[in-house]
Amino acid sequence: MKSPHSLRLSLLLLLPHIHLARQSDFAPYFYDNGPSSTSGNMALFSIAEDTPVGAQVYTLNGTDPEGDSVRYGLTFEKGSKEYFRVEPKSGRVTLISELDREVEDEIAVLVSITDGRNKVVEKGRVFVTDANDEKPEFLNLPFIVSVPEDTEAGSSIFKVQAVDKDLGSGGSVTYFLQTTPNTKFTIDGHSGVLRIKPGEYLDYETSKTHFVTVVAKDGGGKYNGKHQVMTSSATITINVLDAQDSPPTFVGTPYFGYVYEVSVPGSEIFTVFAKDGDQGNPNPIQYSIFNGSDGSFSINSSSGCITLTTYPIQLKNELYELQVKASEVGPENQLLDYTITMVTIRVVDLNNHPPTFYGENGPQNRFELTMYEHPPEGEILRGLKITVNDSDQGANAKFRLRLVGPGRVLRVVPQTVLNEAQVTIIVENSTAIDYEKYTFLSFKLLAVEIDTPERFSATADIIIHLLDTNDNTPKFSTDFYIARIPENSPGGSNVVSVTATDLDSGLWGDVKYSIYGSGADLFLIHPTSGIIYTQPWATLDAEVKSKYNFYVKAEDTEGKYSLAEVFVTVLDLNDHPPEFDENFLEKTMIIGAPVKVEAVDDDAEEPNNVIEYSIMKADPENVFDINTSTGEIKLKPFIKSMEIVQNITRQKDCKWSVVVQARDGGSPSFTTTAVVKIDITEANPLSGPMAAFLMQSRDNPLKALGMVAGVISVMVMVTVLISTAMYMRNTKSNRIAPARRIIRRKRREQQQWNFKTPFGQPDSPDKVVADDVESNTANRNKNNNSSWPKPPPPTAPVLPPPPLANLRVTERQRSAVPTISGSLTSRSCSRTSSQKSLTSKDTEDRPSQSKEGNVSSALVSELKKKLEQKIIEANQGYYYY
Repeated sequence: MKSPHSLRLSLLLLLPHIHLARQSDFAPYFYDNGPSSTSGNMALFSIAEDTPVGAQVYTLNGTDPEGDSVRYGLTFEKGSKEYFRVEPKSGRVTLISELDREVEDEIAVLVSITDGRNKVVEKGRVFVTDANDEKPEFLNLPFIVSVPEDTEAGSSIFKVQAVDKDLGSGGSVTYFLQTTPNTKFTIDGHSGVLRIKPGEYLDYETSKTHFVTVVAKDGGGKYNGKHQVMTSSATITINVLDAQDSPPTFVGTPYFGYVYEVSVPGSEIFTVFAKDGDQGNPNPIQYSIFNGSDGSFSINSSSGCITLTTYPIQLKNELYELQVKASEVGPENQLLDYTITMVTIRVVDLNNHPPTFYGENGPQNRFELTMYEHPPEGEILRGLKITVNDSDQGANAKFRLRLVGPGRVLRVVPQTVLNEAQVTIIVENSTAIDYEKYTFLSFKLLAVEIDTPERFSATADIIIHLLDTNDNTPKFSTDFYIARIPENSPGGSNVVSVTATDLDSGLWGDVKYSIYGSGADLFLIHPTSGIIYTQPWATLDAEVKSKYNFYVKAEDTEGKYSLAEVFVTVLDLNDHPPEFDENFLEKTMIIGAPVKVEAVDDDAEEPNNVIEYSIMKADPENVFDINTSTGEIKLKPFIKSMEIVQNITRQKDCKWSVVVQARDGGSPSFTTTAVVKIDITEANPLSGPMAAFLMQSRDNPLKALGMVAGVISVMVMVTVLISTAMYMRNTKSNRIAPARRIIRRKRREQQQWNFKTPFGQPDSPDKVVADDVESNTANRNKNNNSSWPKPPPPTAPVLPPPPLANLRVTERQRSAVPTISGSLTSRSCSRTSSQKSLTSKDTEDRPSQSKEGNVSSALVSELKKKLEQKIIEANQGYYYY
């Protein structure tokens, strides 16, 4: 532990060091990287005016000698617009306002750097560089210039000037004209001087004003990184000043005048009019007749009015062609340029007679005709005798005929008449002349003068009365009729009413109805009213047939007809109750499986034939459920075994009964009930196809019986086919084979014979003999094409087992010994021999032995003795070959 004296000494030593450290704290400073750098103190920094707002344009960069962190600042002089903002820590400078060099090309900024103790502020200037963002601007707009029309080609008439505020190539301006067809001007691209094209002249009379569009284009430059050329346009209005260089011009040529029979000397015939071709400063016009008047006409020199100087009767010609001269009068009344035109004067009759229509008895303005409708096209209406006349002469007697009325029905011939003509009316559209549309047609026949000022005219009415013909076919109101009638409707019930109309009049408009077709047997139609009803004896049943269709015919008195189709739907009524196959049914139900009852409703449509099943009564109660739609009856879910069933009934037979009701969906509805006796049993342990079939047929024993009968029938048929084939085969063969017959003797009282089958099972003697007969017969059939085999020698059978207690011992002491008789017979008799052997076996116990004597022979006797001897030796009963 240090003493207080040593601590004071240490403090005294540290104080000079702290004072020296304070004296060595230096201010931060900016790096000066030059004007081309984008980091430093922004001294002499340049920025393009098209720089987008929000872009980072510069980075303030400086340091502190002591290595302390620095912060940057950027401000503007008071009253100046702020264009930049700096991020204090990083020094990144961002543009926040849009630049425009043409408005402000130099920006003063104050940048600062501080280390927290010392702050250094420097003033810099940022230069805004140019971008091609300004269009050329025309000076002294609008451009209007007046040019005399006689200005020579190639002369300078105007100079345009435009300036561009951009620098460099973007500030240079060139000029050109937007070319139009037939332009008369050109412009110097550098100076902007507008001139008249060489070889072109201005004409006041053709065009008083010209409009020329001049385009000023700069030299192009960069803008937003792309090269851009900017243009401006202005319109130069060039007014052409008139000069005295055009002769007078007559207005309204050609000129025609007329002299009428009632004219007198001094009557005005026509007035001509001319004007100076130089409209900007026109001269007065003086008129005179240059040639062709023959002294019969004169003209007013100031007004240009031509007058008659003599009476029309004294005129030598019907046509005069006057040459009239129009001259300009100069300031000193001298005649200058002139123009000559032609005035045609015709001497004509006075138009004082209008056209007039004539009939057979003189002038007439109404003509009537009666005719049948639909005459042939091109037919002339000969009943109309019309003449038209105009009593004037020449052009005054020329007029046009026109027929006014329903369009393009009739036409008139001729259409142009001079003086007089017979009028002919011709049918043009036969279809439009229809009695059913119009009972009469009204037209106006007009005659109008063509070339006269008065345009006199005349009018006549033409009335055509039409007579009807049978030109229409009866038409039904619709192409098909749909009717509905309930079944069981009484005979004579109305089904539907059909309507057809015939537009013809009188008897031709009467319609008679009839029906025909495969479905029309049960229906009738009233011939005049069109009401269709059922036959008096007809009975409609929807269950038998619910749809009928047939045709109805509407016919007029001349046999013209049309057809419509009738569709009749027989509506089903609920007239059949549901029916079960039997009123008392017996079913076997296996626990877990349903039994089904089914009723049938003979109605044709839903809901009349839709059946709903329900349980009316059950014994015992509340043990069955039924599916209302299918009729399946099943036990309640809690009944799962026979033990539960027996607990419910307390009986061993387990036969329950249910009263099932079947109700249809008609209105009113019908119901039927049936008693179902259900025998409850458990599932059958049998398996396999037969068991499955029996399970499926447990409720239908007739089905199982039918299946068994079918199988038996097939087996019988196969057997018959095989037997027939064998018989036919044997009949074709002519081979002789021995026929055998086995006869069984009666057993002895002391002995009982028994044969052991090759399979070790004891069989009765009858079965052995039968088997032997069958095997021999089979062998003979099998060896038809080989020789008959030699019978084997007799052998002793195996000892039989002890006699059974229930076998009855006969009273006779000797057992029947089988005897064998042989004979030669054809193969065709083999089947008969076998049948005889079987017959002898059936009659072996009979006392009569008459058949044996009939077949005795030496061979048979010898064989019989040998057999008896062998039997005695072996104490056995049967030998067989």
